[in-house]
Amino acid sequence: YVNMAHDNPKEVRALIRRGQLLRPTCGLALGYTQANLVILPKELAFDFLLFCQRNPKPCPALEVLEPGKYQPILTAPTADIRVDIPLYRIYKNGELITEEQDITKYWNSELVSFLLGCSFTFETALIRAGVSL
Repeated sequence: YVNMAHDNPKEVRALIRRGQLLRPTCGLALGYTQANLVILPKELAFDFLLFCQRNPKPCPALEVLEPGKYQPILTAPTADIRVDIPLYRIYKNGELITEEQDITKYWNSELVSFLLGCSFTFETALIRAGVSL
């Protein structure tokens, strides 16, 4: 995947969906906005949103999806957040219970997804400034 630095996000997501990219997207699709994903039950979503609003620098909310929705219409309209992340970590009561490449079997109408700004977005500027990553 040496030449993927300049691929567009759709191409990177396609590789992830096919199970051909199983690592973090650091260094890929340079120049495009990247995000971290947090998925919570609806009953916890408001408190998390409030936390993000009160802490916009460490937790910049790029998009919040309606309960049960899995396509981020504003930030990546062709994406499916259930299958377009290389690896999902699933926690229950604060404990890591499993890691999955596809979370479709866990999906339900009560889940709210948050896309948060990620440092991968400004990697291009760091690389150009001579910072090794």
